[in-house]
Amino acid sequence: MGKNLTCKAECMGFPKILFRIVENRSCPLYQYSDIFELSGIAIPLTSESENSFITTSIVKYPAERKICKILNGDLGKIVIQYERADKIPVCMISCSGCTGTIKLEHSKDENLVKNGDNSLSDELGSMVHLLSSFSFFKNIEGKHLDTVISYFKLNKYKTGDIVIRKGDPGGRFFIIVTGSVNVLNDAGIIISNLDKGEVFGEMSLICNDIVNATIQVKEATSILYINQPNFNKILDIYPAIQLYFSRLMAERLNKSNKIRAEDLSSGINGNLAEIPAEALFQTLNMNNKTGILTITDLSKGTARFSFRQGSLIKAKYADHAGDLAFYQILKEKSGRFRFTPGIAPEDFSTPEIGFFMKLLMEGMRRLDEGKPQKTN
Repeated sequence: MGKNLTCKAECMGFPKILFRIVENRSCPLYQYSDIFELSGIAIPLTSESENSFITTSIVKYPAERKICKILNGDLGKIVIQYERADKIPVCMISCSGCTGTIKLEHSKDENLVKNGDNSLSDELGSMVHLLSSFSFFKNIEGKHLDTVISYFKLNKYKTGDIVIRKGDPGGRFFIIVTGSVNVLNDAGIIISNLDKGEVFGEMSLICNDIVNATIQVKEATSILYINQPNFNKILDIYPAIQLYFSRLMAERLNKSNKIRAEDLSSGINGNLAEIPAEALFQTLNMNNKTGILTITDLSKGTARFSFRQGSLIKAKYADHAGDLAFYQILKEKSGRFRFTPGIAPEDFSTPEIGFFMKLLMEGMRRLDEGKPQKTN
């Protein structure tokens, strides 16, 4: 008993740790990123005549937030489980719930919990559950979802507002959170509409091109957007997003009918002046074509590329081979091309040069960096 009392005396400083809300599902009291300070001990006291158990847990709530008895109980249980607050390992817990629920995370890096550079705003944090159902965010593992969302910003628009206008510089990717927008042609006529969870702006951003359609708000709408530097960051960190955009671009290209997939089964001839190199390569990739693409009349001679099931496995242009040849061909604006189905048997075991979407993104980035800078 004396030993336990000594321990109690030593612990009266009440070791403290932090828990931060990382998911909020309609909690009536708290918001995303609220931080709770937990301290306390749990000590069994034994003697020859009796057995006792002492537990003390103190929860410090965020300023101007109400106290929740349910959350008090949940945090108190974890103190009892580990006997001292400072012995609680890095973990995540869920509250028992009432009309809503929250998840809280304890991190050893308390400075990160307090001052994370990529922390979400309260409004975005409360939307995490909604956003997780969108096709774009379904490509992200749950544990990374709030990190990816933190790269985005949220804008709200009124009916009739123009989000982007045809001919404007690109450089942003948009996701509709609530509401809807109309897509307008040159004459201002509505050609389609986009609703919650749908996206726009990715083609001009990926291809470093101007905006090719005007987007006008149909009703009060909230839209997430991300700029190009942050867009490139999440593409590098999360390969699953690359696959999402690869599929999305294929859908866009199929709708544009620049190249009909059925033509590719028997071979095709064309000119880069009519079909840009990035569109040509993207179509071959997304239609899983196997064959050889030969491009002539280029500034540096002839280029040759081999595809297997849509993957780029060989590339040669002038003095360049592999990914460097691919990056160089994106610079060409004219030249005759011919796609011939079929490859040599030994090429069926040739490794691919790289994940196609990542190759394309890197190629377009290099192309953009090589453009002369505009002056005022």
